[in-house]
Amino acid sequence: MAANPVPVITIDGPSGSGKGTVTQMLARRLGWHLLDSGALYRLTALAAVRQGVSFDDHAGLVQVAASLDVRFEPTPAGEPVRVVLSGEDVTREIRTEAAGDNASKVAVVPAVREALLQRQRDFRQAPGLVADGRDMGTVIFPDAPTKIFLTASAEERAERRYRQLKEAGHDVKIDALLDEIRARDDRDMNRSAAPLKPADDAQVIDSTGLSIEEVLEKVMAASGQA
Repeated sequence: MAANPVPVITIDGPSGSGKGTVTQMLARRLGWHLLDSGALYRLTALAAVRQGVSFDDHAGLVQVAASLDVRFEPTPAGEPVRVVLSGEDVTREIRTEAAGDNASKVAVVPAVREALLQRQRDFRQAPGLVADGRDMGTVIFPDAPTKIFLTASAEERAERRYRQLKEAGHDVKIDALLDEIRARDDRDMNRSAAPLKPADDAQVIDSTGLSIEEVLEKVMAASGQA
């Protein structure tokens, strides 16, 4: 990959580690662009379901991924980035547990990951990019000057997700969430294509027991932006 002078901060980690919220806060603080790579897989899964494409139909999934009509729109501080698919706001729809589980199934298909590779790299534009995902530092932006791997215990991640979903009015059970998170971790860490792991030069931050503001300060310090 040719050298790119535009700086990138990658923030990788498992589901519920807080990387999405921290990425948005950091991007706003720096005035940089944002890439929510996980949303691309959630969008691919959602579009596949809407188009009647089976998750076992790898060629069909690649076609869906390659033809996504998607854009991310900025929102006021504290709100999630607005995700628009084919002109429709699907922000809430792609944030459900079912959408996340489907995204994890789609993400294990190497050809789908390849189809979304360049699309993700195209988000790298001046003045800089904060990229959130699972393989940002290992695969998508291996030359990024700052790589963060954000983690937390499975129990804490399940508790965070439980509170988030309850506040949104969803009927969820903590035990089921914990089982889903552990299953997703296992699938993500053991897949053959870009398994979830810290890059060799990543700085690992454990957010267990920390507030989101405390995590942000640690990320800012690690990236030299404090």
